[in-house]
Amino acid sequence: MLDWIKNINKEHPEFWKTYLSKFNAKSKRFIVLSTETTGLNPEKDVILSIGAFAVVNDSIIIGDSFESVLLQYKFFHDNALSNEFIVESKIKKLGEPDAIQSFIDFIGNAVLVGHHVDSDVEMINNALERLDCGRLKNEALDIEVMYQKLIDTTDKQFSLEELRAIFKLPLSDRNSSSEEAYTTALLFLKLKSRLGIK
Repeated sequence: MLDWIKNINKEHPEFWKTYLSKFNAKSKRFIVLSTETTGLNPEKDVILSIGAFAVVNDSIIIGDSFESVLLQYKFFHDNALSNEFIVESKIKKLGEPDAIQSFIDFIGNAVLVGHHVDSDVEMINNALERLDCGRLKNEALDIEVMYQKLIDTTDKQFSLEELRAIFKLPLSDRNSSSEEAYTTALLFLKLKSRLGIK
């Protein structure tokens, strides 16, 4: 059955209605995001953490950022759940419903940017489905696709580390979704400028 048929007369949560109401105007805000997940299968895996920074007028706005560790249970190969939490961190932990709602409130109608952003979006969409919401409506830009356009090739894929090296960005000793989002934001600004994206 088509998704839109399932959603006829469906009562969505209030935060989702507020989110949908923001798409009457075009945003000048970009949200650069990164997720850490239990795997790459959006049907079986879950988000462990989300990091994101706003980019406005060619600047990364540090004060306009989002960081959350999601309280998730371990997924074993047989898909059984354990009551042992998978993450330890000093960052505030939220259950998946609260984290996803806070993230949706944060992004609004901004253009989403990421490295392999479609994977991030699909993981978020599956979390939204568990909350009886629809799918994200935001436009999305992928920095790998932007770089491929810049060098006029689609024959090679580029990891975030390769792009970081190509643009001579410093390595960080912190490995987190927020650190990856910040690196991606720096790459986005360089690519945005070279491609003439407003």
